[in-house]
Amino acid sequence: MALPLPNLDDRRFQDLVDDAKRQVARRSPSWTDHNVSDPGVTLIELFAFMTDQVVYRLNRVPDRQYVAFLELLGVKLFPPTAARTTVTFWLTAPQPATVKIPISTQVATVRTESEAATVFETLADLPIVSCSLSKLRSQIDGRTFRDHDETLAIGQRFTCFDEVPAAGNALYIGLSDAVPSCAVTLRFECSIEGVGVDPLRPPLAWEAWDGDEWVDCEVDHDDTGGLNRNGDVVLHVPSSHAASIIDRQRAGWIRARVTEPEDGVPRYSSSPSIGKLAAFTCGGTVDVANAERVDTDDLGVSEGVPGQRLALRRRPVVPGAAPLVLEVAPDGEDWVEWQATEDFAGSGPDDLHFVLDPVSGVVELGPAVRLADGTLERHGAVPPKGARLRIRGYHTGGGERGNVAPRAISVLRSSIPYVGRVENRRPAVGGVDGETLENAKVRGPLLLRTRGRAVTAEDFEHIARSAAPEVARVRAVAAVEPADAGSVRVLIVPTVARAADARLRFEQLVPPEAALQRITDRLEETRVIGTRVVVEPPVYRGVTVVAKLRARARTNPARLQTAALDALYAYLDPITGGPDGDGWPFGRPVTAGELTAVLQGLRGTELVDDLRIFGADPVTGQRGGQTNRLELEPTALVFSYEHQVLVEAG
Repeated sequence: MALPLPNLDDRRFQDLVDDAKRQVARRSPSWTDHNVSDPGVTLIELFAFMTDQVVYRLNRVPDRQYVAFLELLGVKLFPPTAARTTVTFWLTAPQPATVKIPISTQVATVRTESEAATVFETLADLPIVSCSLSKLRSQIDGRTFRDHDETLAIGQRFTCFDEVPAAGNALYIGLSDAVPSCAVTLRFECSIEGVGVDPLRPPLAWEAWDGDEWVDCEVDHDDTGGLNRNGDVVLHVPSSHAASIIDRQRAGWIRARVTEPEDGVPRYSSSPSIGKLAAFTCGGTVDVANAERVDTDDLGVSEGVPGQRLALRRRPVVPGAAPLVLEVAPDGEDWVEWQATEDFAGSGPDDLHFVLDPVSGVVELGPAVRLADGTLERHGAVPPKGARLRIRGYHTGGGERGNVAPRAISVLRSSIPYVGRVENRRPAVGGVDGETLENAKVRGPLLLRTRGRAVTAEDFEHIARSAAPEVARVRAVAAVEPADAGSVRVLIVPTVARAADARLRFEQLVPPEAALQRITDRLEETRVIGTRVVVEPPVYRGVTVVAKLRARARTNPARLQTAALDALYAYLDPITGGPDGDGWPFGRPVTAGELTAVLQGLRGTELVDDLRIFGADPVTGQRGGQTNRLELEPTALVFSYEHQVLVEAG
């Protein structure tokens, strides 16, 4: 590929002339005629012209030679990656037939005066399948089903669980059809009889049957307070939902199962009573990406010679799940698929291979190399002269700008019948800008050292970043225990999308499975025989800081408290915290003295009276004992968990 060339001196002819005239005014005040008719100005322009030629040549060395060296090594700029999330299309009303959302449907964020809209496209067709209530069962002993179809038909009430509900009791709702990836509304008419539970946290698990197992449904909202009052329960059904036979009845089955409540959470003292129940589809969810799909890109015709290069209409090309395919059609023949490859080193003269530079959008066909005896050795097949070429189905766009916050996507770019609104319930993640030349210059020596083989910890980190450039941090740690000798743990911290004032949530630190798999596959190809590679997220040690501050005179205590909490969360951040602002260092202990300095440096802080550090489990929330130094393992990072700051007025 052609790497962009640096500009060592961006001055041009007119800039040099203007600089010289300013020097004349400073050094020779008596020279007042600066018009082009003046002979002195003519000499200035002559020297400016000659200097401009020197600058032109200067801009070709020495960085130009460095870039040429990188090209010889095969260094290519990493393309941008597209942020991905899921978007729910909400219907205006229940529909009697399936509503289809076609692939490449565009949705976007709201355009403002200062920022353009960020556009996303759906990655697959989404059928929003219509459904209704078909069957209704309940089960209290784990084996026998109770039929409530007739009871519901004649308008009588029934209890859906045992007299005193126990864990495992379940209400089975059979839909008329399976509704994979759809949002379903269950409209209940209930009596307030299932007393004793917290309506905000009822001990109920909503699940859908996929033919093999029960899969959790996401509850959008529950107006019934745990089946205790009239209202709607809106569920997001997983994509694996399938129609199956339960109790000799075929339906798309969903169930509400009584769970064992957590400690301190109240349980049912009696069973809810249901009088009416209706079901209908209210929306559907599909994957979207911050990239635009190009279905077919005609590249032109083949010249019938090795090494031909052809340019795509759109660039850069965003890496996708499926490999790109070049289609070649000789005159009068069908399209033949050619496969993409990293390079032509292992390609024979008959291999249907091509190389794509995703940043420049250039497709290169196999070259011919002249050997010492004068013969030509071809690497890759050459299409016949006049054959048509095209690239099928690629995405362009991407970048960090696509990492938008939850519910930021709210605009449907094209009208779709019966669709009222759209929203993303989760943030978009994975968007990374394309690599800069400066970063490629740093990466060049690493590539020269590794040459596709992982030996040292730095090699593992470099190759992991090459396989998944969208991740935020990579750390390779060799095993120190004798039982794990020969193992290398590669720790991955994902890129997190969050608003400027939002605090990090623990679930956001789970790396995407696709990125972990790509890194694992690449390291398996490059590791030394006998080395075992484990790719996983790091261990996160929760930390709670309890501090007492004294504010300066005329300082608002509430404002200082907010600033102190923000400073603690920002400094103890595994991605953007730490003393250098690039993430808390792996294995670095958390000390009371360091955090005291952070709080003491805040504007408005008179004195840090007291500061205590407690370990905390970010999953259970259980707090450990007080310490002045929280030690971390070499594979561990910190995670802020509910800091507390008390500020006294000065």
